[in-house]
Amino acid sequence: MKKNNAKAPGADACGLCRIELDHVGVTAGADVLVQDVSFHIHCGQLTALVGPNGAGKTTLVQAILGQRPHTGTIRHVDADSHDFPAPRIGYVPQQLPFDREMPLTVCDLMAASLTRRPVWTGVSKAVREQVHTALDETQAAKLIDKRLGALSGGELQRVLLAMALTPVPDLLVLDEPVSGVDQNGLSLFLQTVSALRNTHHMAILMVSHDWELVRRYADWVVLVQQTVLKQGAPDEVFSSPEFANIFRGEINRSLERDASAGVPFKP
Repeated sequence: MKKNNAKAPGADACGLCRIELDHVGVTAGADVLVQDVSFHIHCGQLTALVGPNGAGKTTLVQAILGQRPHTGTIRHVDADSHDFPAPRIGYVPQQLPFDREMPLTVCDLMAASLTRRPVWTGVSKAVREQVHTALDETQAAKLIDKRLGALSGGELQRVLLAMALTPVPDLLVLDEPVSGVDQNGLSLFLQTVSALRNTHHMAILMVSHDWELVRRYADWVVLVQQTVLKQGAPDEVFSSPEFANIFRGEINRSLERDASAGVPFKP
């Protein structure tokens, strides 16, 4: 398969660090899940990982998080190309399974991650202020006393984002973070993520199937199907033969829908 190991724009000017995946491979028994994967994730940029179901996106995320053994190397590097020790990684999952009937508030959930003190004994004023500050950064401060089960999808994702940002990570990983979120919640979540990228200059890796979302917010796109088929700016990847070959069926269905509605198609 054709590889594209081009560097993201601004690679030489990265002020903090970058994450380098170099010929990464993951197997499960005799099955090869991903192989020979090489790309960089740069601080101050949002890198989107795209590909069909079963392409190995989740496997790569698990390898980056240290949850799967792998071949090849994954390095965290500072601006002088030295290893960056003990990087902080924040993670926002696709969804958080929990009992929606639990009498647990947003403050309780976040306090439990910030202190060893059992939340049923109460939350101290200092911890509550810390929770409020974290929620305020994701425009969710008003949710502090809301019961978890009463949150909308978008509200819950902003709470999870606040947790992932406490403390501020070097790398923020978003694994299909807006799946099932309504349009208003989607826009607010991604506007918040973009603001955080600019404010903290952190590296962000987002897994997504939403092409328009990726086109609008990503700086760099990596197309994978067990290996890296193409990487580059969003328009470059979406207009590539590699992308068309993988998503030909989906593109054709979208063309048919758009033609019937009189809307020009843009992948």
